[in-house]
Amino acid sequence: MNEFFEVKKSQIPGAGKGLYTKKDIKKGERVIEYLGEIITDAECDKRAEKDQYGYIFYISKNKCIDAYNMPEVLARYANDAKGLTKIKGVNNNCSYEVWKRSGWIKAEKNIKAGDEILVSYGAEYWRDIRYNIKLEEAKKATAKKLNSKKVKANK
Repeated sequence: MNEFFEVKKSQIPGAGKGLYTKKDIKKGERVIEYLGEIITDAECDKRAEKDQYGYIFYISKNKCIDAYNMPEVLARYANDAKGLTKIKGVNNNCSYEVWKRSGWIKAEKNIKAGDEILVSYGAEYWRDIRYNIKLEEAKKATAKKLNSKKVKANK
């Protein structure tokens, strides 16, 4: 793994894995660089159409960092405490930062060893996720109705 970080079950319900620090981090420090494949915004859109997205760090329209196919990139495991499921008293402790045309996670407060790294994904991200969930629910409801009609027709 890594001497400064570990990946284990997130404290955020339904979030899967989370990124935890093994050392104290001071407010203002760059915590970890966000690494991955360098692609364009247009390529991000193409991958999203194929459901191959979820680990994108936007630097500019011409430079996005995609860690989708790179589970070894630890920064991709940072979760958002303000996502679909919120826990009272658990708040984001970091933010995303572009520094020297690279993507970083930066500490917004002092973080103790053992704490989960939590960073805001932004309102737009969660709006899109909620929209996609509604589309999936509508698709399932339509499929259920069609199935029900087929069963009645076969009787």
